[in-house]
Amino acid sequence: MSSESSGSGSGRPCALLRASGLGPAPRRDGPTWSEFLKSQARGILALDFFTVETVLFRTMYVLFAIHIQSRQVHVLGVTRNPDSAWATQQARNLAVGERLRGVRFVIRDRDSKFSGPFDEVFRSEGVSILRTPIRAPRANAFAERWVRTVRAECLDWMLVLGRRHLERVLRIYATHYNGARPHRGLDLRTPSPRLDPPRRPADGVRVRGHGVLGGLIHEYELAA
Repeated sequence: MSSESSGSGSGRPCALLRASGLGPAPRRDGPTWSEFLKSQARGILALDFFTVETVLFRTMYVLFAIHIQSRQVHVLGVTRNPDSAWATQQARNLAVGERLRGVRFVIRDRDSKFSGPFDEVFRSEGVSILRTPIRAPRANAFAERWVRTVRAECLDWMLVLGRRHLERVLRIYATHYNGARPHRGLDLRTPSPRLDPPRRPADGVRVRGHGVLGGLIHEYELAA
């Protein structure tokens, strides 16, 4: 009798759930974060801040966005006071510039500068916000990698005088990064497709080079 009571007791919750129209627990074996990024890369934009110290030991904050699939980078702004109002205005500028076309998700961390009004700008454009876990920089790995790249190839090799100087340097570097720098993840293509695809140089064809940022970076192309 005790076993029958135990059996009916164990089945009673299931009967109550079925009577209430509730099915079994959902599957918990969904795609990993890496698989999600690969499958949805075309519609994901990652945002983040990084800091730069000037020669006068003033800290500048840079807000940027990178498109996961194309690796195209947008430097959104530079400021000494990255409060919520400033960040929200940069989000509006991003939306007005139609750089959110085709974007379904925005990845950002839990920084307090990303406030409710900041998120609302994207939601009004039909974009969902994905917040990364606390102390998990690899969750926003594409943005973190670009910070490492811009430091190693550009900022670590020069003295930044101030905000206007930093804006100019980052604008020039972003143009180089998007239009002339080949990427392994893109089969050595550039984030912004060129209208004239580079040809394979033949024997005797000259290659012309020019310096970027005062010769810190060199770009090469076939001479006309």
